[in-house]
Amino acid sequence: MNQEAHISETPTYIGFGDYSTHVPGNIPTAVQQATDRFLSTRAARVAEKANWEELRRAAHEIRLHTLLHLDSYLEQVERQVTKAGGHVHWAREAAEARTIVIDIAKRHNVKTAVKVKSMATEEIGLNHALETAGIQAYETDLGEFIIQLAGSGPSHIIVPAVHMKKEEVATLFREKLGVEAPADPLRLAAIARATLRERFLTAEMGVSGANFLVAETGTLVIVSNEGNGRMCTTLPNLHVAVVGIDKVVPDWDSLTVLLNLLARSATGQKLSAYTSFITGPRREEGENGPQEFHLVLLDNGRSRVLQDPVGRETLKCIRCGCCLNVCPVYKSVGGYAYGWFISGPIGAIFSPQILGVEAARELPFASSLCGACADVCPVKIPIPHILLHLRRRVVEGDQFESPAAPAVLRTGARLGRLALATPWLYRLGTRLLPLLQVPLKRDGWLPALPPPLNRWTKVRPLPAFAGRFRQWWGKRQGIRDRV
Repeated sequence: MNQEAHISETPTYIGFGDYSTHVPGNIPTAVQQATDRFLSTRAARVAEKANWEELRRAAHEIRLHTLLHLDSYLEQVERQVTKAGGHVHWAREAAEARTIVIDIAKRHNVKTAVKVKSMATEEIGLNHALETAGIQAYETDLGEFIIQLAGSGPSHIIVPAVHMKKEEVATLFREKLGVEAPADPLRLAAIARATLRERFLTAEMGVSGANFLVAETGTLVIVSNEGNGRMCTTLPNLHVAVVGIDKVVPDWDSLTVLLNLLARSATGQKLSAYTSFITGPRREEGENGPQEFHLVLLDNGRSRVLQDPVGRETLKCIRCGCCLNVCPVYKSVGGYAYGWFISGPIGAIFSPQILGVEAARELPFASSLCGACADVCPVKIPIPHILLHLRRRVVEGDQFESPAAPAVLRTGARLGRLALATPWLYRLGTRLLPLLQVPLKRDGWLPALPPPLNRWTKVRPLPAFAGRFRQWWGKRQGIRDRV
């Protein structure tokens, strides 16, 4: 699904565990069930494509080429959108983008706006800004509609309400909409559809993002599984699209490659139910589409990310969410633990670079470095390599923007490296740690650790250290040798 969330305030990174005001206790169970289903359907669709790896390599090269020549492609986008009758605005940061959208809305006396999924509008906190300006913004994607009612942010790039079960959604609808809502997905969808129908017909402005922006023709591409995308971008007379500059693709051939990968990676579909191509406003009476089209090109730190030869590969992301579905950390803690609107492995490398490594310093360490994310990424982003690169930036500081980490963190990192690289020291640690943890151990867990480790246990307990890895590995190797 093509989805984005409403948040009751301008989003800022606020650290592990605090992003949502509606956090059910069964997040890991709900998330694991959904992500496992996505992975199984993805595997079936990938198996149907004999040239899957060739497509991935082609997509990798397309995205990298675009980033290396982004300046010329963005100029081409501006020319083509203007030629098609649209208006192009450049926003260097989130505040500037919000101001641009609100100014456009006020010039057109907008009172209500309907929204398609847009991770860019979530990034800039547009909903809150519109409401502050007296403009009611309605999310129209089913998942976004649910979490807007709940007053929370998205917990997944593709399915923002993935953490909620149908029983919780039914309760939410009864409380917020005042209707009888059984715990039946079809009935719940019908209730949402009936509620949103009037909003589509009366809104003065439609707001969207874009999955891709084709430089060759200035065409906005929106991929979704619900008809709300077309309703938002064709029924209101005014359409405003907020699009990150990293969404540009050179031409239609490039787009074809990426569309072959996106739906299969995201939801295990051959193709999403709706793929909309929007090139400017309508040109003649009787055509579908708005009378006026505005494109807001959002930088908000992306130009800075491009300066880093390692970190810039993050901007190749096509927001399929596949890395979340396969990540053991994400599946254990859910999306809210990442503290911003993009979670999982891609959030762990995107957020620190956009917000600043110092501001989101925990996220590069929120990974087991198992590499599963890189294995499934359709555009071959080397996520573990970027995570290690960002960890170094956190600890040592660098030329981009982050100061050196506190001395205690640098010292801890060096001691950890020494212990893992020195066999006798590692063996000594495996004998001492089980003894040292005894006063803190409760039922096989460490619920409260002393500073600075208490930053972890404030949110969730840590499994007690068993110290049996070497014995387990030795037995495993012995079994392998006998086979």
